[in-house]
Amino acid sequence: MVQQAMQYTDETPDLETRIELIKTLNSVSAGKIYVEIERARLIKKLAKIKEEQGLIAEAADLMQEIAVETFGAMAKTEKIAFILEQVRLCLDCQDYVRAQILSRKISTRVFDADVTKEKKKPKEGDNVVEEAPADIPSLPELKRIYYELMIRYYSHKNDYLEICRCYKAIYEIPSVKENLAEWIPILRKICWYLVLSPHDPMQSSLLNSTLEDKNLSEIPNFKLLLKQLVTMEVIQWTTLWDSYKDEFENQSNLGKNLGEKAAEDLRERVIEHNIIVISKYYGRTTLKRLAELLCLSVQEAEKHLSDMVVSKALVAKIDRPMGIVCFQRAKDSNDVLISWAANLERLLDLVEKSCHQIHKETMVHKAALKV
Repeated sequence: MVQQAMQYTDETPDLETRIELIKTLNSVSAGKIYVEIERARLIKKLAKIKEEQGLIAEAADLMQEIAVETFGAMAKTEKIAFILEQVRLCLDCQDYVRAQILSRKISTRVFDADVTKEKKKPKEGDNVVEEAPADIPSLPELKRIYYELMIRYYSHKNDYLEICRCYKAIYEIPSVKENLAEWIPILRKICWYLVLSPHDPMQSSLLNSTLEDKNLSEIPNFKLLLKQLVTMEVIQWTTLWDSYKDEFENQSNLGKNLGEKAAEDLRERVIEHNIIVISKYYGRTTLKRLAELLCLSVQEAEKHLSDMVVSKALVAKIDRPMGIVCFQRAKDSNDVLISWAANLERLLDLVEKSCHQIHKETMVHKAALKV
């Protein structure tokens, strides 16, 4: 009866009648497990009407009443599409906490499932999974929608690395990789967000895997930018900014997040990279020399260095009265003993090899004298 009545929702004479019919069907199907899918679809229709009327908060509350993840008979794609709709409405209401909670209901492994495999016939007693309606997108399309929504969420938090990972996932979708016009802008964004991400093992791993991508040769200026970050050499900020300023400003039109703050963050990342490079080449240096290499004032250089030490990206000590920075980690007695034992072992090996060579030469010389 509910299924039959649902067909009449699109044939109603006006909007008020449609809303009234949906509400009546909703109250009839409430709490009845055998029409839970129909109720979820009715709520979705009602939420869409509310959204069109500009009542986004009401639409979001309506959608959150339904926990589709517990519906055994609902198709996987329809479940994902429903949860993604819940996430989108939460983001539209700027309810970022609830959006994150809802997004965690979707496992990213679902998108990598092989759809081509034959579906097993349900055994007797198993729940029969209904077919998804025709308007529900396919898994690759849902994957893209999911990651685009996550980009919106992480843009609010300014989490560049997570945004980069989301773009990377979109870039891996086969339909995107086949279309040159689609993947080039996405690969550009991957490069920019990688550069903006703070230095950590995950960022380094992504940076190296992106550099190995053959498609990067299509955008050589970005390949050069990433190579500069991998190469252990000091980057001149002014030269870099002059080279990439126009590209960066063009990119800011594509992504809301790339603005003035992003330009400051880019400068921060270049300074971080330079401090790491300097720490590799110097054991000790003066603050004045460090500031010269970073093209900063002594106070700024000290601030950036202190921030990196606090975030554990670097090990360093500053002797402020003397104005000396020491990048060497203080060794404890065990480390000193281990290094001393290793050096002693190496020395004894050399002595043994030398004795062997001397003995060999002596034998050869004696044999020559006998002849």
